[in-house]
Amino acid sequence: MKRVTIYTDGACSGNPGPGGWGAILMYGEHKKELSGGEAKTTNNRMELTAVIKALSLLKEPCAVDLWSDSKYVIDALEKGWARGWKKRGWVKSDKKPALNPDLWERLLQLADVHQLTCHWVKGHAENAFNNRCDEMAVSESKRFL
Repeated sequence: MKRVTIYTDGACSGNPGPGGWGAILMYGEHKKELSGGEAKTTNNRMELTAVIKALSLLKEPCAVDLWSDSKYVIDALEKGWARGWKKRGWVKSDKKPALNPDLWERLLQLADVHQLTCHWVKGHAENAFNNRCDEMAVSESKRFL
């Protein structure tokens, strides 16, 4: 199984507001950057979209090291929260509706294809790949101002 490293980040100017996302995929000597955005969205939707777009590019099941500065994404995947929300009909343990069920549904489908290992990275710190993803995400969000 190929081992792929993915870095992702999302950004939003206002919440909701114009948003963007960025991702970097790395496999061996290969590196691919991708980004996009939406006119009216939330930061969490952009964080999720970055992961979905990156995983969607993989053409076969891979062992994926996923790096994100989003505790929302990393914790929900690592701690099984998202799968619990789905089992309860997109309701959280506190009986409140889980947000972004459309994106979580797609992300969980992709997570079932790949072997994900999640890593949290401190945002706006000294990780060059996370900083590049942030730069792309912010740039994309500015297109909608």
